[in-house]
Amino acid sequence: MKISRVMASAALILVSTIAAQAEDAKVGDLLITQPWSRATPGGAKVAGGYLTIENKGTAPDRLLSGTAAIAGKVELHEMSMDNGVMTMRPLDKGLAIAPGQSIKLAPGGYHLMLMDLKGGLIQGARVPVTLTFEKAGKVDVNLDVQGVGAQAPAASSGDAHKMAPDHSGMKMSK
Repeated sequence: MKISRVMASAALILVSTIAAQAEDAKVGDLLITQPWSRATPGGAKVAGGYLTIENKGTAPDRLLSGTAAIAGKVELHEMSMDNGVMTMRPLDKGLAIAPGQSIKLAPGGYHLMLMDLKGGLIQGARVPVTLTFEKAGKVDVNLDVQGVGAQAPAASSGDAHKMAPDHSGMKMSK
């Protein structure tokens, strides 16, 4: 009886691992991992998208843009501190990913900005987004929607309960 329980537990762990790995996407020499977003409060018209891009190749590439059926447009943005004020600006020329390097899109830094939302993002849902890269082309990813105040994807961090900067009161700069 104990052997069957151990085997059942091992099978469950294996299935969970395979399911977690299924979220990764690959296009050209780029590996996209941990795509996620936050649930939006009622009536919100914007949301952030986060993920990690690793360039496993020998040539640079550049994230140029994104699209999502749930959003009127998707832009690439950067948040930063400027004289004690958090500012956000669009990255009109995209975001370079050097060979052998990883770029993390995360709260408070680089992120996808889903604008003119056609509906809310609900915790537990998956939001399809298409990313376009200069050399690698297009790839589809699904953003796993975490709780409203999540700091990281649920499985990767114990600090998902902490509140992160939101976009209210944010100054936009060009």
